[in-house]
Amino acid sequence: MDPITAGIFGTILLLVAIFFLRIPVGFAMAIIGFGGFAYVLNWNAATGMLGTELWNVFSKYGLTVIPLFILMGQICFYSGVNERLYKSAYAWMGEIKGGIAMTTILACAGFSAICGSNSATAATMSTVALPEMKKFRYNPILSTGAVAAGATLGVVIPPSVVLIIIGLQTSQSIAMLFMGGMVPGILLTLLFLGTVWYLCRRHPDWGPAGPKTTFREKLASLPGSIEMIIIFILVMGGLFLGLFTPTEAGAAGAALSLIIAIASRQMTFKKFWLAVNDSLKISCMIMVIILGAVLFGRFLAITRLPFEAAGWVAGLPIPPIVIIAVICLIYAVGGMVMDALALLLVTIPIFFPVVTAMGYDPLWFGVLITVVTTLGAITPPVGVNTFIVASMAKDVPMTDVFKGVSYFMVAYALCVALLMACPALVTFVPGLMK
Repeated sequence: MDPITAGIFGTILLLVAIFFLRIPVGFAMAIIGFGGFAYVLNWNAATGMLGTELWNVFSKYGLTVIPLFILMGQICFYSGVNERLYKSAYAWMGEIKGGIAMTTILACAGFSAICGSNSATAATMSTVALPEMKKFRYNPILSTGAVAAGATLGVVIPPSVVLIIIGLQTSQSIAMLFMGGMVPGILLTLLFLGTVWYLCRRHPDWGPAGPKTTFREKLASLPGSIEMIIIFILVMGGLFLGLFTPTEAGAAGAALSLIIAIASRQMTFKKFWLAVNDSLKISCMIMVIILGAVLFGRFLAITRLPFEAAGWVAGLPIPPIVIIAVICLIYAVGGMVMDALALLLVTIPIFFPVVTAMGYDPLWFGVLITVVTTLGAITPPVGVNTFIVASMAKDVPMTDVFKGVSYFMVAYALCVALLMACPALVTFVPGLMK
């Protein structure tokens, strides 16, 4: 078997191991990557590569950014930042039709800015928003759809763990990727709000208006969002001005979130221990996936499959934008059956050389595929966000949850189309830092 055929066979075997044998994706990539490397070269070369990559991966200073940002999000979660943020947004938006659903999306966007995880955002916002919308007799299709879709903003709006991983794997600036994700994150939030407005205009009974609040009550609610704004400004402002490296920004954000939690008397030792424990679990899971992706990537590199694929695709007699559209379609379909982070780590070694060979901006591509694969969090059969929301809304059928998120898929399609038509939506803010 020649190296390229071995690369194709190894990729197919990886998909079989993940989907049919249910082997955890990090271990599947590591085993097949090591075995494939040994097959193409020899056992001694594979063991040498394993020792070298173990050291190279886990001795990287840049990887410390992952647990720091995760810790920042977990501290905010356990100190109740999400609840205070929701109440603040509700005071301003709750009195209009669909306002509580819009409030939920805005709260998801705000919490995403300090959390970086769609599943964490889905779990936290479900506990806060679903009972409130049920109280005001919101249609379950709209309420569950708004929570599940709004929670996906946790991956797009920086700081995002997925953007960190893309930066590490493609040797791009994490700070630049964060800045590149700001406008798409805001754009997607606005499209979600527009979706709620359209649904409530078409079905007025889906989102009844909540009780009116006075201007004094609106002003009194603002402190609930100030702490999130302060943390966001510290992290993103420090990165934009060049005051922090991404790792320093994560450390500063985690420290400030802990100080705010202690000062507001919302953080007990038990809650802090839970935050640290959850951060360790999530970080270890991500580290194993990264190591597996590196080993599998080394295997693909010696087969030259990514480079041959890049040369073949770049030489096709079709417009490059059509190729980008096909790649996006592959990511959209792949996201339906595979975790977004795992999908990116498996496929980036194949598609990234293709895109760069065609002359596209790697920063733009990194943000674009982040948006596309995030859609997988609300699409069947995986749709992790939909399952989280359905587990919290036990009286709502799963079919209604999927029906609800289907309306927000149109917003995703529009966002992707705009990013493809106007790459400056991604590159404008990073360009200001140069």
